[in-house]
Amino acid sequence: MKIVFVIAEADPFIKTGGLGEVGGSLPAFLHQHGVDVRVIMPKYSSIAKRFQQDFKHLAHFNVPVAWRKQYCGLDELVYQGVPYYFIDNEYYFSRPSIYGEYDDAERFTYFSRAALESLVHIPGFKPDIIHCNDWHTALIPLMLKEFYSREPLYFPIKTVFTIHNLKYQGVFSKDVLSSIVGLGMEYFTQDALEFHGAVNFMKAALLYADRITTVSPTYAQEIQSSYYGEGLDGVLRKRSGSLQGILNGIDYQIYDPNNDPYLVRPFNNFPLAKEENKKHLQRVFGLPVREDRALLGMVSRLVDQKGVDLLAHVMEEILALDVQLVILGTGENRYEQILRDFASLYPEKLALRLEFSDKLAHEIYAGADLLLMPSRFEPCGISQMIAMRYGTIPIVRETGGLKDTIVPCTGSTDSANGFSFVNYNAHELLFTIQQAVKIYREDKPVWENIRQNALTSDFGWDRSADAYIQIYESLL
Repeated sequence: MKIVFVIAEADPFIKTGGLGEVGGSLPAFLHQHGVDVRVIMPKYSSIAKRFQQDFKHLAHFNVPVAWRKQYCGLDELVYQGVPYYFIDNEYYFSRPSIYGEYDDAERFTYFSRAALESLVHIPGFKPDIIHCNDWHTALIPLMLKEFYSREPLYFPIKTVFTIHNLKYQGVFSKDVLSSIVGLGMEYFTQDALEFHGAVNFMKAALLYADRITTVSPTYAQEIQSSYYGEGLDGVLRKRSGSLQGILNGIDYQIYDPNNDPYLVRPFNNFPLAKEENKKHLQRVFGLPVREDRALLGMVSRLVDQKGVDLLAHVMEEILALDVQLVILGTGENRYEQILRDFASLYPEKLALRLEFSDKLAHEIYAGADLLLMPSRFEPCGISQMIAMRYGTIPIVRETGGLKDTIVPCTGSTDSANGFSFVNYNAHELLFTIQQAVKIYREDKPVWENIRQNALTSDFGWDRSADAYIQIYESLL
């Protein structure tokens, strides 16, 4: 089977979060399972020069953006056996940021149309399925139907759409429908793209894709409810027969504690290596080196979704425990300032880095004892999977992929690999942290059992790749 994977970001070329992780990992594992998979993504100016110097120019052509024609160059680079095709247009993609620009509606409408137009310029390749990801590519199933249904190359093509985070839907003024997308106002209805007086790009894929997936089984159920559905739960309930949750994985070659270049000591000798990496993490963050003190870590965007408000509400009670806490991430100014204030009040207990750093993230996964993920919602989450790979025990709220990956320490600890709480409540978070710290300090056999279960939990991509292949086969 021949699959085109269209996505806005893919590691190692560009990555801002979980979407980029999937764009880099899933196609590689599909390729290993015998699928002829190709990836199409924008050619951002911020892609490292070491990659760009190896790009091979395939073609250039014009792309319709409503009534206008825009230039498109198509470049190719084969990475880990997978051909990546880069949509080249400096006006749209030579920007300081890859998202959050004033004309994102136009940029990603152009990208979606360019991805479709580029298919005729890939030699010897006729795709069976286009796999679209998040709102940036959500117009493709509708464009395929509206603009290409009479074209021999295109009309047999099926579409799969994956929701990575339903909160981000691509909602824009209704004017973009005709002036940018090039569709008539017959699509501006409640049964089509209209959404509270605006146009919703993601809604297009939910209505017109042949199959819909999301990134965990629990999230697939949650988003059909009004609490998690972000206004689209009605559409998702109507399409429930075509909706499936498939848990994301992590690439065990990238997150390999035995061969991680960021670690001061590889994990060949686990307990000793864990101790050395913990001391190193304490030094890097300027905390007193204390082996006996539970070291909590958090690698996160500092936004509402991630439960930072819960953490801030009980921060003083957490820091009253015999613990240290390191936090890495950036986000909303109010949360950054709150955390700065706490760090200045408790300099020997709380250390903060307001940045994104792969190196520091790996050092936290390797050196912390516990990882905090008190999310309001979490479609899948990969930090908890990475942490377990490094013997760091997650403390999570039971939502989305966190619920699907963490077996909580309740009555029996035989299969427990972490700690969890149910309600989005600061004192439930505090109680769970207190429980985990108590076991860490006072019950080493139980702690070691939980840690061993975490280390042996399997979250590789193979199972997920097989599930996607089954969906592709069902469409063919």
